[in-house]
Amino acid sequence: MGVASTYIDAVNEATKAATRASSSDPKVGLRGVAALRRLVEQLEALQVRNARNLGWSWQSIARELTVSKQAVHKKHAGRRFRSGR
Repeated sequence: MGVASTYIDAVNEATKAATRASSSDPKVGLRGVAALRRLVEQLEALQVRNARNLGWSWQSIARELTVSKQAVHKKHAGRRFRSGR
């Protein structure tokens, strides 16, 4: 139940943030955009961690994110991964 409810909570928050981001009120809209930006950063970190734990190279990750190997390495290399890679 914990993982499923966490996923559902994240989906609900993303839906709320997307709704706010499309508001005609700039204050509400900009806050929604900021919330979506935070969510995207968290999702990217999660998926990079998943890929590294599965043995993916920085080059392979960069290719999927359509960024340079240097960019993805600089952003995520300091994070700890289960496999220690």
